[in-house]
Amino acid sequence: MASRFLARGLVLVGMVGLAACNRPPEKTGNASPAIPVTTTVVQPVAWSDTVQALGTAQARESVTLTAKVSEIVDQVHFESGQQAQAGQPLVTLRVDAQQAALGEAESTLAEAEQQYQRLQGLAAQQLVARSTLDAQRALREVAAARVRQMKSDIRDRHVRAPFAGVLGIRQVSPGALLTPNAVIATLDDISRMYVDFQVPEAALSAMVPGARVTAGTAAWPGRKFEGEVQTVDARIDPTTRAVTVRAEFDNPERLLRPGMLLDVHLFRPERQALVVPEIAVVQVGRDTFVYRVGQDDKVERAMVTAGVRRDGKVEIVEGLQAGDRIVVDGTGKLRPGVTVAEGGPAAAPEKPAAPAPDADAPKQD
Repeated sequence: MASRFLARGLVLVGMVGLAACNRPPEKTGNASPAIPVTTTVVQPVAWSDTVQALGTAQARESVTLTAKVSEIVDQVHFESGQQAQAGQPLVTLRVDAQQAALGEAESTLAEAEQQYQRLQGLAAQQLVARSTLDAQRALREVAAARVRQMKSDIRDRHVRAPFAGVLGIRQVSPGALLTPNAVIATLDDISRMYVDFQVPEAALSAMVPGARVTAGTAAWPGRKFEGEVQTVDARIDPTTRAVTVRAEFDNPERLLRPGMLLDVHLFRPERQALVVPEIAVVQVGRDTFVYRVGQDDKVERAMVTAGVRRDGKVEIVEGLQAGDRIVVDGTGKLRPGVTVAEGGPAAAPEKPAAPAPDADAPKQD
């Protein structure tokens, strides 16, 4: 009897062991989970290169006002910073002596004219020689020229605005002796502004009239001014191998002023290029790469050559092809060969709430 029970026990033990051998292995939980990242598919987009340079703003028309003669200032007709119209009187110099001389010249002209008319009638009757009439005509012309000279001298003593614009700081006062070398004020037409800047000879092909230009200045942070290329200098500097380009900007708010330093960006014609977000490009030493996602959702480093960077994007010149899937956000936690998944970080599992203590359970001392 005892041997029979022993045999049955051995059979049950064998069956349990066989079942344990055929059971599939349990997961140990040591496999690395997929890292959540944000990805994008690289596709060609319209892209334009930019040429960056520093430029100096200039008024479309600009002049330093001076007088042509030395004379005492009689009246000043403007204030500093005033908007002037073309032909507006700005400064009047004393003209007493010139007015008197003009009156004398006009009297001489009137007398010469009367004498000429009298001799002309006599010459018609052949009562005077023709040479006498010609001499009187010459005297009349001399008197008329003297009148014109005096009128011009008087005009020189009235300084007027040659064009419409903004006057600078006034440098003269009534009673001061004004000489031709003395500055009255500056006058600038700033309704439109010129910006001159230099670009390398290699970028000359993009410098065509009408090309789009933007500019910024430290005086107005975050403000972009829109303009276009007006002309390109006919010569290239043989020393710097650079060419001067002039762009024109509308300035209706009068924000740009002559002499301002501007950061100029000139846009080349659009073309198709592979452009990725700038945060997707990783720079380690001299290596520039992105993380490319394969068919098995594993990442690899793709060494790339970056081109122009603008507005948070960068052109990829070499290293990627259209249709490649790359990691945009989350590159800091990646290494080649890891598995990634699209989406934000996975939420941590909530811990189970601790069971409420049983009121009937005996308290421990």
